[in-house]
This record gives sequence, C-alpha cells and structure tokens, in this order.
Amino acid sequence: MEEHQVTLDGQTMPLPEPFFVIATQNPQDQVGTFPLPESQLDRFLMRVHLGYPAAAAERELLNGIDRRELVNTLTTILTPDQLRQLQQSVLGIHVAPALLDYVQALVAHTRRAPGVNAGLSPRAAIGLLRAARAWALIARPQRGDPGTCAGNIRQRRRASSAAAEQRRRRRDQPARGSTVSMM
Repeated sequence: MEEHQVTLDGQTMPLPEPFFVIATQNPQDQVGTFPLPESQLDRFLMRVHLGYPAAAAERELLNGIDRRELVNTLTTILTPDQLRQLQQSVLGIHVAPALLDYVQALVAHTRRAPGVNAGLSPRAAIGLLRAARAWALIARPQRGDPGTCAGNIRQRRRASSAAAEQRRRRRDQPARGSTVSMM
C-alpha cells in the first residue's frame, strides 16, 4: 500500500488518491484467522477494538434497519480534495522537541524491553508522529506534544511467548467501549 498500488493475480493497479485500508480480523481461536508476520505489523498504523455494544445499543441494532442498508444513507462530509488538503495540513503541524524525545524513548524502550518480541520500527515511529500531528490538528492547537497523543496511541507489539499470548488474549477480549492503539 505504501507504493499506492495493489497487485492481484499478477495485475498491478494504482490506488485512487486518497485511499485507506481497513482490515478485519476475527478472534484467533476462530477458523480462518492468523496473526500477521512481524514484518507486516507496522504497515497498519492503528488497531481499533470496537468491543461489544451495550445491551440497549445491541437491542437497537436488532430492531433497526439492516446495517448494510444504512451504508446507502450515508452522506459525504468531505470531498477527496478537502481530505487531501487536510492531509497536507497535518504536515504543517509543529512537532515539539519534547514529542520527538518521547517518540524516540518509546521506540527505544520497545526494542530492549523484556517480553517485547519485536520493537517498533522507524516506520512505526514515523506513523506515531504522523498520528500525533493529525490528533493535534483535530484538537486544534498548532503544536504536537507528548500530552497530545500519549493517552490516545500506545504501542501494540507484544511478545509471542505462550504466557504473554495468554495475557494478551485475556486483555484483548472484546469489551464494552472502543479503544485505539498503535500497531
């Protein structure tokens, strides 16, 4: 995706601008899913856990219109040109030296911490900075600093030892509410 093209059955096709990828994964203990290789983990910037809906929201889902039909009722809020302009605006957000220090310390920690199978790569660090800048743009200050993103993005590379995997599975069980975490 970084090359802005995909290949299917030997045929390479350019992706439109802008584009983004959403990948879904069922729990690992269900048939047909498997973890991504380490080399592919940081190609995805974030992991979003939606969790289960609250009882009242689930009841509304069950009584409501088929969700696939609701897609047809969505309205456009940004044109592709407006989205590209916002993406360019992100590049203009100032990155405070404290944020660079924070990101470098976080990345370095993941590379030497016990229980972490593979530390964050330079690509992941760049993605973290890009996400911090985008968060700053959304939050409206014209500066990114550790407080802007620390509570909203966290590193997700974990050891794949049996004990760590069991802890991860328990921790990652679908829960009420949504979380976003750094891949």
